[in-house]
Amino acid sequence: MISDLYSGGILGAAADIPASRRLDAPDATATKVSRICGSEVTVDIKVESDRIEDFAMIAKACALGQAAASIVARNIVGARLTEFFELRDQMRAMLKDGGPPPTGERWKDLAVLETVRDYPQRHTSTLLVFEAVCDCLDQINGR
Repeated sequence: MISDLYSGGILGAAADIPASRRLDAPDATATKVSRICGSEVTVDIKVESDRIEDFAMIAKACALGQAAASIVARNIVGARLTEFFELRDQMRAMLKDGGPPPTGERWKDLAVLETVRDYPQRHTSTLLVFEAVCDCLDQINGR
């Protein structure tokens, strides 16, 4: 049922999204767009010593995209680059393959998005922030 998709946890995370901002001198910037719903997330990343030092974003997204972006924005600073690639892969597996939600203190709140797995048309908007951050990290790593 669609009401399960827009649970209090998802709506709460979406409402708690940090204010939009951009970094003055990011190491990388990426924008990802969902062709299905038009959601768009732009992220700026600054990296120091294999860790995300600063993060900013503008999320013009549906509640699911905003919820994911909100949780990421509140927890990403200090994350290791490899940790974030693993997180993106865990989120993909959770949504597309029925895998478990991410765990650990930093990412446990992403479990609220587990119900999205039953709505494949909403996967892209939910994954936008993860794809944008990994695009930035690939740029920084020269891939």
